[in-house]
Amino acid sequence: MKRAFDFLVSLLGLILLAPLFLIISIIIKLDDRGPVFFRQKRVGKNRQLFTMYKFRSMKVTEPSDSRSFEPGITSRITKVGKFLRKTKLDELPQLINILKGEMSLVGPRPEVEQWVAVYPERWERVLSIKPGLTDYSSIFFRNEEQLLSESENPEITYKEIILPKKLDFYEGYVLNNSFFGDLKLIFKTLISIIKYK
Repeated sequence: MKRAFDFLVSLLGLILLAPLFLIISIIIKLDDRGPVFFRQKRVGKNRQLFTMYKFRSMKVTEPSDSRSFEPGITSRITKVGKFLRKTKLDELPQLINILKGEMSLVGPRPEVEQWVAVYPERWERVLSIKPGLTDYSSIFFRNEEQLLSESENPEITYKEIILPKKLDFYEGYVLNNSFFGDLKLIFKTLISIIKYK
C-alpha cells in the first residue's frame, strides 16, 4: 500500500506541478548562472547510493572553493534560493526519486555518506527502510539552517547535537511506522510549512 501510494502521489504531483517546475526553473536561471537542479549522492535503503534531486538554491562554487560541510553556510544562498528553502519548494524534485522507488513520501531523511559513517549501528537500523521526503525530524528541525549558521562550529553542532536527535526520530519511525501515521505526518508537515515564518 505504501509503495502504491508513493507512486500515485508522486506521479500525480509531477503532472500537476509541471507548470510550477517550469516557472521555478526559469526564475533560477534568471537569478544566477548554473544548473536548475542540485544533485547529490545520498545513502538509501540497504546502503544503496542514489542521486537525490533538489532545485538549486546556492551559487555554483569554483573547484577551489569547495567546502566539506555546506549546512549553515548562508553566504552562497541565492535570492531565489532563500525563498525556495523557506517554503521547502526546493525539495519538490524529490518527487522524481519517489516515483523511481528510491525514496518514499515519508521516512528518515536521506543522508550523505559522511554522516552515515557516524553512529553506524544506529544507521544500520534506519537504513532498513527507504528514506523519505519528510519525517518528524523535518518538522522538529525546521530551523536547522539557522541553528547551524549561529553555531561557532556547525560541523560539531550537527554531529554531536542535531544528528543524534534526528536518529532518535528515524529509529522511532522504523519501529512504529504505519500508513495512517504517514498520512498524519504529511498533514503535519504541510501545516508546519504554512505556519513557518
